[in-house]
Amino acid sequence: MKNRILLALAFLLAGHMTIQAQGGMQRRTVEERVKMTMDKMTPQLSLKEDQQSRFSEAYTEFYKGMDKMRQEARQSGNRPDRSAFRKLMEDRDAKIKGILSEEQYAKYTAAVEEMRKNRGGRGRQR
Repeated sequence: MKNRILLALAFLLAGHMTIQAQGGMQRRTVEERVKMTMDKMTPQLSLKEDQQSRFSEAYTEFYKGMDKMRQEARQSGNRPDRSAFRKLMEDRDAKIKGILSEEQYAKYTAAVEEMRKNRGGRGRQR
């Protein structure tokens, strides 16, 4: 009996340590996500200062819209509407297309596609 109790405690401790080792599963803030995007895209696209601010605004609006949709879905208990996400992405890309030159936009779409491929079907990554 004593061994079973010790074994159960050992499993509980191991489980607790595993959960703690994964760190908090907190979503990055909009500002953090925009900064990460800007850090990736600015050198790749050779963005000028005015392009950087407009690009940043487009992504800030996009990420805020995504967060709003997720929050609404969480409150209603339903899954987020994929068509609404797609529309949000199309709106963002239309704004980005107006900011960038044709050459920059081609690089942008290639970079976005590469990120999608790297992410694959493995689910959300942080």
